[in-house]
Amino acid sequence: MKFDSIILDIDGTIWNTTGIVAEAWNLAIAENFPQVPRVTAEILKGQFGKTMNTIADNLFIGLSKEQKEFLMKECCKQEQIALHKNTKNITYDGVVQTIEKLASKIPVFIVSNCQKGYIEVVIEKNGIQKWITDSECFGNNGKNKDENIRLIIERNNLKSAVYVGDTQGDCDACKKAEVPFIWAAYGFGSALDYYAKIDSFDELLKIIE
Repeated sequence: MKFDSIILDIDGTIWNTTGIVAEAWNLAIAENFPQVPRVTAEILKGQFGKTMNTIADNLFIGLSKEQKEFLMKECCKQEQIALHKNTKNITYDGVVQTIEKLASKIPVFIVSNCQKGYIEVVIEKNGIQKWITDSECFGNNGKNKDENIRLIIERNNLKSAVYVGDTQGDCDACKKAEVPFIWAAYGFGSALDYYAKIDSFDELLKIIE
């Protein structure tokens, strides 16, 4: 297929923050609701890609809806602080160079189920500002991933977009949005149905010609 644009997931596709985020979230949990079970990087790998309210329901056992919302906000605050301070390379090999090369061929976008402000951190920490045309996330508008994929397509007048993600949830969102799905098999999850599979990010260059 000939694609006129590529839309990227973040966690498990561009980079892996789970170790940093686990420490940050555990700090917020300990300070606010110490009775809540602590999280690990492995636990988060199974949750990333879901919407923030779903993650809160899955992890913050025993809290009310209001308490879950509050704790998630505190977790996200600590996460942002930790990510801004981080100096370790947590981006998958070849991502930045590949995004630059992709952007020379077609527009590059980001759609994630993340919180408001997270995409901006990803873009800033990786220095990819000039190569990302547009982005959208659950935290901005409360919409699910398939809706935000369609939103990016509509407001940028895209005719043949493709989405890159790492989980079955990403695959399901693509089916709803009616766009082909490229599975990043090196990421956090699995997928049963996909247009193409990549074992490293730079393999996208073979697909996007």
